[in-house]
Parts: sequence; structure tokens; C-alpha cells
Amino acid sequence: MAAVETRECETEGCCSEAKLQCPTCIKLGIQGSYFCSQECFKGSWATHKLLHKKAKEDKIKDEGKNCVEKEINTDPWPGYRYTGKLRPHYPLTPTRFVPSNIQRPDYADHPLGMSESEQTMKGTSQIKILNAEEIEGMRVVCKLAREVLDIAAMMVKPGVTTEEIDHAVHLACTARNCYPSPLNYYNFPKSCCTSVNEVICHGIPDRRPLQEEDILNIDITVYHNGYHGDLNETFFVGEVDEGAKRLVQTTYECLMQAIDSVKPGIRYRELGNIIQKHAQANGFSVVRSYCGHGIHKLFHTAPNVPHYAKNKAVGVMKPGHVFTIEPMICEGGWQDETWPDGWTAVTRDGWWGHMSPILQWRIQQLRPISPISQSHSGSLLGRR
Repeated sequence: MAAVETRECETEGCCSEAKLQCPTCIKLGIQGSYFCSQECFKGSWATHKLLHKKAKEDKIKDEGKNCVEKEINTDPWPGYRYTGKLRPHYPLTPTRFVPSNIQRPDYADHPLGMSESEQTMKGTSQIKILNAEEIEGMRVVCKLAREVLDIAAMMVKPGVTTEEIDHAVHLACTARNCYPSPLNYYNFPKSCCTSVNEVICHGIPDRRPLQEEDILNIDITVYHNGYHGDLNETFFVGEVDEGAKRLVQTTYECLMQAIDSVKPGIRYRELGNIIQKHAQANGFSVVRSYCGHGIHKLFHTAPNVPHYAKNKAVGVMKPGHVFTIEPMICEGGWQDETWPDGWTAVTRDGWWGHMSPILQWRIQQLRPISPISQSHSGSLLGRR
């Protein structure tokens, strides 16, 4: 780190003189960021690095704002080597407003989008057992999330942008007195995730119109009365080829086989063995970077639920556990990388990959796939 004039160390609880400044902050033009020692710098890294992420995201937003209106489909990273054919369409629209009367999660107004309640539980493997009242709270929020996803599903067709879908999702959330959980979660800029083709997960809705033969995953999470409800589904846009149908159908089958094994006493690590066995038998691979997770009053918490075989997940299923199972299956290799936006996860080889519906469970399903989505254009998960 570079030597500078004396400041006070920015590590919480440390008041020592600080003559060292974070080199990444200097490069990004971030003011401050002084530390008294390498030890303090390393000890603060988990929180401090979020400043770097926000600075990079702000730069991308500024570049988008500078785009001329007639060039709204500008690629914000012209030198970036994409793994597939999909490109972002910038600038993004401004952050949407949530009325003040709607209950908000603790990260909603945090400048870095950080959830202090999640940070408190970070690193623990203790799995919360929900009581009857809490389970009912989860049932209610899952029902609301299902309604929001059904509204998004009815918009899926060629020519509609994922930005338009996000707008509809946002309005549907606020109309139900719900906060759209993704919004500002670690500075995520939108109210839902829309992942197209080679995007595995966390796609940011933008101005790109959906095209014939796309496959689209819409990931919805809503926050209501203190609980998060999280689910998603994959849709065919118009007619798709047989390879895409087989990918999505296999992903769904992986999910259902995992669900069939859910019962008290089963180790969470076993789900990955079941999922990978079926995926590989059909010629597909399983993404390892993203896992299922516990969910209730926290958006993401224990247990960690990997979808690949021979994982080291901790914990045994018990009544009252609520968690997601969300296998992400790819046509090519399982390796992934992230776009410069810090969110959009894509397959490294550019082959298509997709995620099954996230369904929340507590030894029984909290909210099933609805008849509305099952019949939507005959597109859900290849079901006919």
C-alpha cells in the first residue's frame, strides 16, 4: 500500500494512526480508505471490498447515462470478451421507487446494500427451525411470490424486453405490499433477475428484446411481513430447438428427484449426489459456484445446499427447516464467469445453461407450481 499523510485507521474499533491507503481505492478514485497496518486492512477486507464493487457499478451506471438516447443499445464493455452471443443493452433505467409504507429489509437503504442481519450469521452452520407462526409467514410470502411470477410469465414473448418484465414485477410487488427482495441487495439494481440463454443466474433486466428461440429464467423474491419468498421458473420464448427443451426438462427432473428425497434425517450433501447423477446421465454438467440456501427472515442463510456430487455441505434435514433447491445445469462444462457488472453469471464456454424453479421446502412444499404457469403458452420447463 502507498504511504500518505497521517489519518485515523478506518477499521472499526481501531483509532491508531493510519499512513497506508488501499491501492485498489487509489486506482478507483475512492477517497479515504486509510489503515494503520496490513493486519487491520486484511481484517476489514470482507466489508471494505464492497466499496470497490460499488465504485465499479457506479462507473458502469455513469457510462450508461452518458449514452446518447438514439444509441440506447450500447454495449458498456466494448473490449470485454463475451463467452457467448448474448450482449447487455445499456443504459439501465433508473432505480425504481418503493413506497415508504412498505416494510423493507435491512439492506434496502444501506449504501452498499449490505444486510447486517446476514453478516451477523455469516459463517455459522446453525440452521433455524421455524415454528408454526413462522411457517405460516413463509406460506403467505410464497403465495405472493407465486402471484408475482405468474404475472411475469404472462409477459414472455418475442419483442418484450426483460426491463419491461422487471417493471411489471416491481408494480406487482408493491401492489401486494411487498418489497422486491433483489432491489439494492448488495446494490443489485433491479427488482428481479432475468437470465437468458448462456446466463446461469443473476441476469440484470435490460433493454434487450426477447427473441424467438431464447430460453429465459425469471427469478422472483419478495419480502412481506418480515419474510422472503423465493422462486423462479424457466420459459421458452416462441419455438425452441430440441436441445434447449432437453436441457430444461433435465434440469426440472434433477430438481424433482432431489425433492423426492427430502425428509427428516437426510444429509444436505446427498442432494448434490442425486442431482449430478441424473444430469451426467443425460450428458449435462452441474454448476458448482452457486448453491441452494436457507431462507426465512434472511434472504440467504444456512443451510448451504450444493447441487454437485461429493460436496461437503453441513447439516441434516429436520422438520421446520426451510431452504431452496435450485440446480443449475449446463450443456457444456460446469465452469462459469461473471460479467463486469459483478452479477451476471455465464457459462465459461458459452453453452447454454439453466436453473430449475427454486422451490422452498420444509419437508413439504410451501408453494407448488401454479396451474397458470403450467399452462402458460405450454412453455414451462418443456411441459406440454
